[in-house]
Amino acid sequence: MHAGLPRFAGSEQHALDEKGRLIVPARFRERLGAQFVLTIAPPDPCLALYPSSTWVQFCERLEAVPHKDDRYRRSVRYLFAHTEEVGCDNQGRVVVPALLRSYAGIERQVVSVGLLTRIEIWAKERYAFQKPPEGDMPDFMGELGL
Repeated sequence: MHAGLPRFAGSEQHALDEKGRLIVPARFRERLGAQFVLTIAPPDPCLALYPSSTWVQFCERLEAVPHKDDRYRRSVRYLFAHTEEVGCDNQGRVVVPALLRSYAGIERQVVSVGLLTRIEIWAKERYAFQKPPEGDMPDFMGELGL
């Protein structure tokens, strides 16, 4: 990760409206910018919002992969078929296309989670099943030197 990229933290629960629009929490909107990317977040069953600057760097890394075999092409094709360039309307809402809502199992209630350089959007029911990383977390933080 590079210095200067937007950082996200915290979480909020909210609901999509009847037209499939998601209110992007105000504290995230400024860091996302006017235009940003909405995509899937494999292997997790959630969506992700990326600022354009972060997405550009991600794409550069994809393009730099030296061996573009069948697995690479299928993975990139699937990812980009489930990716949209979006922006918020005047009320801070973004339309979440039906294909992406289906991938993430989002019907109405969602949890937005700031995760360093992106925001994850989880169906509330799926996020409720995410347990804290009890025993592994102290070991992991120690390995990172934190």
